[in-house]
Formats: sequence, structure tokens, C-alpha cells
Amino acid sequence: MAALLGGPLPLCLIAVLSLVSQGQTVQVDSDLYPDLAAAGSLTAALEQLAAELGIDLMWVPGEGGSPVTAGIASSVPGREPLAVYIGATSRWFSVSGWGQGVELVTGATSDLADVLRAGVAWGQDRGLRELRAAAPFLESSDRAEAHERGPAAVVELQWRKMREQAAEAPDFPQFGALVEAAHADPRLRQLYVFSSHWTLGFSSCTGFPFRNEVAIAPAHNGHPYRVMKHPHTDTIGEAATVEEAVVLAGSHLSADSGSAVAGTAEQDE
Repeated sequence: MAALLGGPLPLCLIAVLSLVSQGQTVQVDSDLYPDLAAAGSLTAALEQLAAELGIDLMWVPGEGGSPVTAGIASSVPGREPLAVYIGATSRWFSVSGWGQGVELVTGATSDLADVLRAGVAWGQDRGLRELRAAAPFLESSDRAEAHERGPAAVVELQWRKMREQAAEAPDFPQFGALVEAAHADPRLRQLYVFSSHWTLGFSSCTGFPFRNEVAIAPAHNGHPYRVMKHPHTDTIGEAATVEEAVVLAGSHLSADSGSAVAGTAEQDE
């Protein structure tokens, strides 16, 4: 490839170059990404630019070992490597930073140096506001902001969003009744709530994958409320009213069940 890049290319070849990863060919538009094509991979392009700018970063393999993805490690406990991807039809470097099962930052830029600045900030113990100040193309969701305040703030935000979702579904009053009844129960209200095809799930952690404790499906089409261990699994019991369903769900929580904590179900493995 180096020899090929050393001289002029025919127009039929200049549009697309190929990089090989684990036996698979990944096509890269060399007009959009001449730096990546010349370096041989996204990680190599980032490494070269970091060296030129005097930036010291730790690299991890991109997703699936692909040459068009990269990872920038973080020394901050709980933060996964900052994932970097390229755009397919225009020059964009997209980044995504996760911590404890929550996407904390995301963003896209056409400047590879911006990615490096984001990587430096991500690897340091900086809060979300400081991260966005260091790399203004980064954005954070309200859930990420709540995560920074603690798991109780995430749970409170999620319940508010769930109640808003129920209010926007007046044609399914059973779902709204279920959300309100579950929110009124102190043991369920302290758990992270989520919905899957109108079934409410309750997790004892705020990050994904969730640690499911119990789930409730609303009554519909003549079917009663159903209580399950996980959404869409075998039924633990049925109830004729939403109040009975909430009591039944609460009775299947462990005796030491408390408020949802930060983290994911995988952290218990």
C-alpha cells in the first residue's frame, strides 16, 4: 500500500482503498480519510498525530479489531476506553465514552486532533463539564449528568421520564395506572425503572446491562397483570388489579433489597 500511495492514483482507485483486518476487507474512502489510509489504520493515524503533538495516550484495540475503529484507555476507575469510529459517507470521527453502564459523553468531529484532546480529558479525572470544555464537540445527556450526581439522581430522573411517557400514552391507560401504582410503592420506587414493550422492569443497578429484580406487564385485551422475574419471561403470578400486581411484585423482592446502586449486572460476575 505504501508504494501505491507514493504516486498518483487512477481516478477509479483514488476513491476507495482497502484495509485488511482478521481476514476481512474494510473499505476506506481515501478522499475523506487520506491520513488514515496513509497510516494503515485509525489507531496508527491517531498514534502518529499524538506523537507529532507530543500527546501521550494509551491505546486499546478497536471494536472487533477493525482498522477503522480505535480505543483510548482511561486511568479513571469505572470508565471504559473512549471508543472512536469513522463516518462512512462524510469525514467524521465519532466518539463514545461509557462508565458504569452509562454513556457519559458522545460527539463527532472532522478534526482528528479534537479526538486526541477528548482522549486526554477522558483519561483524566475530569467531570462532564470539564470534559466538554476541553473538547467542545462532546455532549452529555441528562442521564449522564444525573449519573454524575449519584444513583439516586438517576433513579429519580428515570421515574420522571417514565411517568411522562405514560402520560403521553392515553390510549393505554393500564400502562399509566401501572407506572403510577409502582411509583407509589416505596420499595419499587427506589429501583431503576425501565420499559420493554410496555412491560415495566425494575433493576437494582442504574447501568446497562441491568440487574433485573422483578417485572410487571400491564393488563391488556382481557389478560390480567402479570408479574415476572425478568421482562417477557415465565410468569410468577397474575393479578386482577394494578394494586395487587404491585404488591405481588414487591413480595418477590429480596429481603435486603435497597436503593439501586451505580454499576451493571456484569460487575457482579
